[in-house]
Amino acid sequence: MTEAFRQGGILPGRLGPEDLSRNFSDLHAAFDRHEATVAADRCYFCHDAPCVTACPTSIDIPLFIRQIQTGMPEAAAKTIFDQNILGGMCARVCPTETLCEEACVREAAEGKPVEIGRLQRYATDSMMAAGEHPYTRAAPTGKRVAVVGAGPAGLACAHRLAMHGHDVTMFDARPKPGGLNEYGIAQYKAPGGFAQAEVDWLLKIGGITVETGRAIGAGLTLPALREEFDAVFLGIGLAGVGALGLEGEDMTGCENAVDFIATLRQTEDLTTLPIGRHVVVIGGGMTAVDAAVQSKLLGAQSVTIAYRREQSRMPASRYEQDLAATHGVQILTHVVPVALRGDAQLREIELAYVDGDMKPTGETVTLKADQVFRAIGQKMEAVEGLAVEGGKIAITGAGRTSVEGVWAGGDCATGGEDLTVTAVAEGRDAAEDIHAALTA
Repeated sequence: MTEAFRQGGILPGRLGPEDLSRNFSDLHAAFDRHEATVAADRCYFCHDAPCVTACPTSIDIPLFIRQIQTGMPEAAAKTIFDQNILGGMCARVCPTETLCEEACVREAAEGKPVEIGRLQRYATDSMMAAGEHPYTRAAPTGKRVAVVGAGPAGLACAHRLAMHGHDVTMFDARPKPGGLNEYGIAQYKAPGGFAQAEVDWLLKIGGITVETGRAIGAGLTLPALREEFDAVFLGIGLAGVGALGLEGEDMTGCENAVDFIATLRQTEDLTTLPIGRHVVVIGGGMTAVDAAVQSKLLGAQSVTIAYRREQSRMPASRYEQDLAATHGVQILTHVVPVALRGDAQLREIELAYVDGDMKPTGETVTLKADQVFRAIGQKMEAVEGLAVEGGKIAITGAGRTSVEGVWAGGDCATGGEDLTVTAVAEGRDAAEDIHAALTA
């Protein structure tokens, strides 16, 4: 092991438990009551608040902030949950800097918006900490709905359907429910097992049964679900990951960023998690940033994000890009990978420079790399019988697919941005449409 460490390589224990605990602590400290009141006082409580329009779930932001200001955080939480039952996680992971906070009048006037995300967290955490669940089920309708995928879209859909009195069975391929929230986001954004705590809290509505280890195509078919249930909602996300298409991708050290993040989030002792000395992440989205920053936090010596276009076109928000930079991550733009080199273990990667039209300039750069993470987008695994558009399930209206009685939402469906908050909105709206169809 000493020789391997001297040469570089993927090893666990680059940092001790104290350093790792500090590195993976909460990215933003929670507000206490006084801090929340002071932050709420900055809101203008606009009548035609642009922040509400910018929120994919249309939360009444001025109302919940006024409720915090007047000392009623639980009432504020109810205002949030009425629109977004996963408001606690969204307060942690939403790119508020490009949504509600970017639209804030204070941002336009002063360059410093009201801290809507942190205020939302303060409110939702207050209610969840009290163990309260503010909703009760309606009288049973006798209708049964299958929800495939226990991620943000599926959870939002299931909760709203259960609230209307329908019986819901959720199926998920993973060992735990939660989807992206449990397996796909940076650990420092939602530490302390919050994702599972939120799922447990959500399930208090009753009427929802969860079956894990069950996936479409693996003993679960759409025709069978249609036969057994009155309606079906698909929130299956994007399971497939694109490849670089280069020789040597099977070498040790070349893997998918989403798998790395999922493994990290399920590892209790981070000192046992191997990380390279020289890490390169291919891609420019939120997953790329999450993989890069967490590599640094685990003890990687150098971490580089390699993106094919100019930095302004990176899908990751400017805030996320700056977060990467403050953690020592280098962002290299206008480059594409052309070669991976090593023996059984990856040692270096060659990148070719390209111009704005993605044409090679003739220049290349070679970086040391004992670990390369692919974060170049995910794709949907096709569901037999459903129309597909642009690599996703084609939907109309509130998630209706080409098959009667089947709805879809979240990352697997067309329309909207691939964000947790958007998935919640789509799951919620599909549930209302399903409810209307079942009770017509």
